Amino acid sequence: MAIFRREIATFAAFLLLLFFTVFGDQLSPERIDFTSSILLLILLFAVMLWAAFAVVRHAECLAILLGEPYGTLILTLSVIGIEVALIASIMIVGADKPTLARDTMFSIMMIVLNGLVGLSLVTGGLKHRLQDYNLQGAGAYLTMLMPFAMLGLVLPRFTVSAPGGELSGLMEVFLIVMSVVLYGIFLAVQTVTHSDIFQYQPPEENGGLLSSIHADDHRFVVSSVPVHAIGLIAALVPILLLSKTLALYVDFGIDALGAPLALGGFLIAALILTPEALSAIRAARSNQLQRSVNICLGSALSTLGLTIPTVLIVGWYTGESVVLGLGAADIVLLALTLIVSLVTFVSERTHVLQGVVHLALFAAYVVLIFDAAP
Repeated sequence: MAIFRREIATFAAFLLLLFFTVFGDQLSPERIDFTSSILLLILLFAVMLWAAFAVVRHAECLAILLGEPYGTLILTLSVIGIEVALIASIMIVGADKPTLARDTMFSIMMIVLNGLVGLSLVTGGLKHRLQDYNLQGAGAYLTMLMPFAMLGLVLPRFTVSAPGGELSGLMEVFLIVMSVVLYGIFLAVQTVTHSDIFQYQPPEENGGLLSSIHADDHRFVVSSVPVHAIGLIAALVPILLLSKTLALYVDFGIDALGAPLALGGFLIAALILTPEALSAIRAARSNQLQRSVNICLGSALSTLGLTIPTVLIVGWYTGESVVLGLGAADIVLLALTLIVSLVTFVSERTHVLQGVVHLALFAAYVVLIFDAAP
């Protein structure tokens, strides 16, 4: 009975999956009224978000058992796996939205590097004033983020071998190979050769590296690695299988409301990142800034490293065009975000003021969503 209570979100997600498997055709947005479609969209969003929290809970238990950086890596890959599945599903459904993947990646970058980093630094700084982390680890993340962001989201806007924002076949092959190779090398560095730079050792600690998650964390019932691995996969499965259904209702809602196309990417990013965001903020408040940094920067890097090759391959499969190049205003905001991130993580201590600046950039991003040309 206790297991059922802990895993109720996963059971609810499977029940919803069964419901849409049986009645999905009769409840498609084209067959029901607008109000019913929006209510079903809210239901899907809420249950998938609930299941996503279950994914994060199991990932954090694995982090407690395995230590850093493995725990955060599992969490990051699980969450970004949801993102990739959602984007791929929307593309395969056939929605003519060539900028959706770009908008979602950009949204995640802005939410993570500005909103999430800002909230983590502000909440942690208000409670602990100055917070420490391993500067080398943050530098490794940012070193990887800059070429991914520039080559994947900016360069396509300026290349002349394909229409604005798109890529030629040669450039697509280059981006896929570059993304897979670079991200693979980074994972090897993070987990094998230099895992110590993604952990933090306080000056007063003389023995061993201090993990950013402690085994005496009582927020979760920690079992064993196999139990939480199975629980994580079980919570992920209905989310991935429901992603195609969610894609239909999101697409319908955006069109029906006449909302900006970029809002679809923002909603997907919000669904994906909410549980992870709470984990990062909680870590910062617990003075475990290293874990917060690993979550934030790791999510941004995984988003680009995994999503870019995936959407290009799905584009080949579906025959849909994929626009990766950002518009001029978004390029300015992305460049400013990367510059401010470099300044933020140039020293080994952070404080509230840095977080406030990141939150200001996030506010600018939200305004730009609704400030698009009519």
